[in-house]
Amino acid sequence: MTTPENWRKSSYSGSGDGNACVEITNDLTRVAIRDSKDPSYGTLSFPTRAFAAFVEALKPDSAV
Repeated sequence: MTTPENWRKSSYSGSGDGNACVEITNDLTRVAIRDSKDPSYGTLSFPTRAFAAFVEALKPDSAV
């Protein structure tokens, strides 16, 4: 799951402050995220369903 070719940087990442972004990788059961500026700091890993619920809760029209 954590091989370099599987990590994807956010499409919002770009020049300037956009470089302060995260990278993500996933498989069927886990989602992992890390700092794109310094991936050696480590990763956070979550069950796929928990991460999906977290992302859904971030949406503006989401009822929490």
